[in-house]
Amino acid sequence: MNGRPTSADKVVFACTHDSGRAQMAAAFFNLLADPVRATAFSAGVEPAERLHPEVVTAMKEVGVDLSAARPNLLTAEMMRGASLVVTMGCGEECPYVLGLRMEDWPIGDPAGQPLERVRAMRDDVGLMVAHLVSTRRWVRGHQDPLPRKAGELRRRGFSRRRARRPVASR
Repeated sequence: MNGRPTSADKVVFACTHDSGRAQMAAAFFNLLADPVRATAFSAGVEPAERLHPEVVTAMKEVGVDLSAARPNLLTAEMMRGASLVVTMGCGEECPYVLGLRMEDWPIGDPAGQPLERVRAMRDDVGLMVAHLVSTRRWVRGHQDPLPRKAGELRRRGFSRRRARRPVASR
């Protein structure tokens, strides 16, 4: 045996409308993670009709095209097949599945925010996803390249923040 899992772990990124935060997180995750080890998708408890245009613009700036992405409905069934659910602002509205590992990331809603603020949210989400992928050893290849990946993210427009600024949430 080569030590690899027989099936990929599934990560669900969930937010209220699946029109911003969760979409960014799933896109970064699938960019950084080895698909043999783990894949991710996004969903929301009240899916919007489309992604926020400022999110699509901010992601395009770092080479990620979300123009064809569509919000999905989060269901308990969808969560049952996951090894991890990361929530971002859906709070009590998110379904809970007993025994499922869950994390909550305090990222504000990008709806109606200026592009500069959405860029900062994008950068925070990107770094949090890079840390998750690295610590769970889902990285592409055989190394654990958080410093390399973090450097790659910074070259693509990400920056590390020293102090967290409060983020307005809906």
